[in-house]
Amino acid sequence: MNGQRRFGRVLIANRGEIALRIQRACRALGLETVAVHSEADAESRHVRAADIALCIGPPAASRSYLDPDALLLAARATGASAIHPGYGFLSENADFADAVEAAGLTFIGPTGASIRLMGDKITAKRAMRAAGVPCVPGSDGPLPPALDEIHALAKQVGYPVIVKASGGGGGRGMRVVWTEGDLAEAVTLTAKEAQQAFGNPTLYLERFMQKPRHVEIQVLCDTHGTALWLGARDCSLQRRHQKVIEEAPAPGIPPALIAEIGESCAEACRRIGYRGAGTFEFLYEDGIFAFIEMNTRVQVEHPITEATTGIDIVCAQLRIAQGEPLDIRQEDILTHGHAIECRINAEDPLSFMPSPGLVSRWDLPGGAGIRIDTHVTAGYTVPPYYDSLIGKIIAHGATREQAIARLRVALAEMRVEGVSTNLPLHRDILADPHFQAGGVDIHYLERWLAERVAP
Repeated sequence: MNGQRRFGRVLIANRGEIALRIQRACRALGLETVAVHSEADAESRHVRAADIALCIGPPAASRSYLDPDALLLAARATGASAIHPGYGFLSENADFADAVEAAGLTFIGPTGASIRLMGDKITAKRAMRAAGVPCVPGSDGPLPPALDEIHALAKQVGYPVIVKASGGGGGRGMRVVWTEGDLAEAVTLTAKEAQQAFGNPTLYLERFMQKPRHVEIQVLCDTHGTALWLGARDCSLQRRHQKVIEEAPAPGIPPALIAEIGESCAEACRRIGYRGAGTFEFLYEDGIFAFIEMNTRVQVEHPITEATTGIDIVCAQLRIAQGEPLDIRQEDILTHGHAIECRINAEDPLSFMPSPGLVSRWDLPGGAGIRIDTHVTAGYTVPPYYDSLIGKIIAHGATREQAIARLRVALAEMRVEGVSTNLPLHRDILADPHFQAGGVDIHYLERWLAERVAP
């Protein structure tokens, strides 16, 4: 598609802060919005502020936000001609993207074929290798059925290895294998988990990098052959493969190396005919980048790239979906200062157990360089049915040190009562000298947490 596909009304197939974020971008472009919601989200901010709101089911996501038929019926009933999936839920569901297009609507994201290609980690790695994107050493395809062949492959790659589900994600469907004697059990258990969680038992194998960083490259691609990369993000502070703090640019990595990897990502997008926003995820260790997967949607952490480039990624998604060409060139994209994002979750800061309930106090910080993305206000009830993310604090400064200082003040100012949050955790992380130095690896936070509770 490279022609114009104008639409005036967008159905937002999501909830929470990302639904509100998309709604604001639509308004900036003069587009009407349809807010679909479950019974649990009837009083949510984006629902109240939408041009049209429609309940599509009970609280359970499987019967509301994850119901493709309900979403398509809602689009027809409200006259929406485009659907923005946000992140999570059906945002990377290739069948849903195809169904939207088959219904004569515009899916604000890549084609189903692109989602399918990049959603299968085996085919994604093949495509990336063909485009010159460096990948983690490992199997070139699915693991063979014979155990002796798997043992031979693991030995060739070199222990430790990690066994992964081809259709996995979110930290599920993977096991680290340190010795040959543990390989058979890891393969059996991971295949079983992959079948149960993703409906696909196919596995592959990679070398396990022991102290890598998680570095991302954001891309934007139009339908006229232009593909741009928007700098790098460091998302290494993770717990159980879930990101906690992200920053841009990735500290301590030579800009020339980032540019080389960024251009290889853009070239990969041109080769596969990718459209819209996307993110290439890499492990980075000892000066070497290794591709692990691509997220074919807008990311939770997109605000830090917006802060450092001045580019509105969600507005760009909407314009691209209407067939407009990107109006910037690669040489126009510069990194300005440094930005850091803290994900605020309704959870106990020590046990990490979810903390749903009524928010009785919600005092937000402010000041120079501070952005808050949230759907919460005092009086809002955090439902127990969905992800615990209730907001994001983004701090931008001329330097990394200034961004940290501004974020520290913002975290000190924020007050939440009625539910527990991970605000104390963020305050402690910012005081940690290793975080302040920059460049911690993806296992650092879990080691740090273990030391905090050790007797």
